[in-house]
Amino acid sequence: MRFEQLDVWKRASRLACDVYKTTEEVQNWGFKDQITRAALSVPSNIAEGEERESVKDKVRFLYYAKGSLGELVTQLYIGAEIEYIDRQTALAMVKEAKELAKIIGTLIKNKESQIKEENADYHVD
Repeated sequence: MRFEQLDVWKRASRLACDVYKTTEEVQNWGFKDQITRAALSVPSNIAEGEERESVKDKVRFLYYAKGSLGELVTQLYIGAEIEYIDRQTALAMVKEAKELAKIIGTLIKNKESQIKEENADYHVD
């Protein structure tokens, strides 16, 4: 399956677009740069991982995407608190980011199980 067909990639891409649109008027370039980079990193790492050949590499990039979601959630909370982002908008994006993190967590567990099974197949007594 191509990464463009993955629902998690589609949703992460949509969230990144929402972050860009929501922060369009933010004048603080440092904040804006940081939050948009975190948002863009999520679908980008999902895509990069899916383009890798080994399952181990795929998992590594899913971990990067999950980490970027944690960064994004933090920045959304801060953005709401300092009134750069409307609170309701920020909370809706936080909810989506947390749902994506759960989905990615499940994907990671599934792929790590696959790695363990592959390694068990090569076990020599």
